[in-house]
Amino acid sequence: MKNLTLRNIARVCGGIYHGSGYNADTEAVKIITDSRMASPGCVFIPIVGERADGHTFIPDVMKKGALGTLSERELPEADFPYVQVESSLQALKDIAEFYLQQVGIPVVGVTGSVGKTSTKEVIAAVLKEKYQVLKTQGNFNNEIGLPLTIFRITPEDEIAVLEMGINHFGEMTRLAKIARPDTCVITNIGPCHLEFLGDRDGVLKAKTEIFQYMKEKGHIILNGDDDKLATVGTPGGIQPVFFGLEDGNQIYADEIESRGLKGMFCRIHTPQGNFHVWVPMPGRHMVYNALAATAVGLAYGLSLEQIQAGIESLEPVSGRFRMIETDRFLIVDDCYNASPISMKASLNVLQDGAGRRVAILGDMGELGEEEISLHEEVGVCAGNCSIDVLICAGELSAHIARRAKETNPELEVVYENDLESLLKHLSGYVKKGDTILVKASHFMQFEKVVKALEEE
Repeated sequence: MKNLTLRNIARVCGGIYHGSGYNADTEAVKIITDSRMASPGCVFIPIVGERADGHTFIPDVMKKGALGTLSERELPEADFPYVQVESSLQALKDIAEFYLQQVGIPVVGVTGSVGKTSTKEVIAAVLKEKYQVLKTQGNFNNEIGLPLTIFRITPEDEIAVLEMGINHFGEMTRLAKIARPDTCVITNIGPCHLEFLGDRDGVLKAKTEIFQYMKEKGHIILNGDDDKLATVGTPGGIQPVFFGLEDGNQIYADEIESRGLKGMFCRIHTPQGNFHVWVPMPGRHMVYNALAATAVGLAYGLSLEQIQAGIESLEPVSGRFRMIETDRFLIVDDCYNASPISMKASLNVLQDGAGRRVAILGDMGELGEEEISLHEEVGVCAGNCSIDVLICAGELSAHIARRAKETNPELEVVYENDLESLLKHLSGYVKKGDTILVKASHFMQFEKVVKALEEE
């Protein structure tokens, strides 16, 4: 890893190096926080967590041939090189910031209330038509995950697409300091994490912290149909590029046609020309994601033909509107996370399903004082949608079930207190030929519902 020696690590962390000069100037093969991933030449960063203290694994890591380790404590008996630091977590971030500067590739930072992951995936798919791309995997988008993603960058990578997720003020500033994005993409400002951010104005303030550390003469790409993002001026003197469905945006879409659960078709307008494209995932929100990816593609010199090919090559990831066909059902696995906006969008897409259209919904988290009313809003949406069965599980989801039944007395509504009860009775609620949407916030563990349906 370029210039990631123990000597440099000690310098950028403000740490104290203990060990031989030879080890101090050898570059690390990889940086790890999970001792199970230890191998010769790695450097271990022991994180002190709620359940375990990484320092207890230092001896095991060194036995596996690690180049060295960090430690928040002095290790007087150590016969191996280590860097003593005040905070391993802060060191992790400092090292990632330094390493990203050493590799020197452009960074596209993606944030927003809803659609970060799917937008990141479309952007990466587009950029792959011209570049070797490193992208965030899974939920590695926070103050631990972002550095670990950066450490995956190899000499072959030419651009990084980094998802950046937050739920408190100040977090985005810390993430932006690490990533220092050349391009900032914000998908939307919605009622997410209101428990900590208060209201949508608070969400806007927190998300736009990303501009504080962006590169000079970079790109800002925003959803122009979002009333909050439309108020963003010219941060750092940079004029944003707006995308959306309204033709007042520089990049916009029309001729939008739903192909059911097979995806969307639309025409995209850009300053360089227009093109028709098939977006191979359902929902109008995916058109927005394709527009954002188009803006990024143009910023990095791709042709319209390359952008079209990239969008059409998109493949869904687990838990993000992934279609699973079994011999009994079509399962729409959208259980990784949920917000009021994404929940309603998924219900609207479910209407295009074949057979009985069944929604299995669970609680949404971090909605603050409005959590009951926001669950009720989803219930009203479910009642107004053309679906056949609504199954809810979880304390807050009782409000979804109640309002759905009040809105549409003809809708078949089932409520279970918790996941365990839902799994116990699930087979009695579904039938062969159903199209089944599974969606809830990650803490509800609805991936167990998907697994149970796959095994039916």
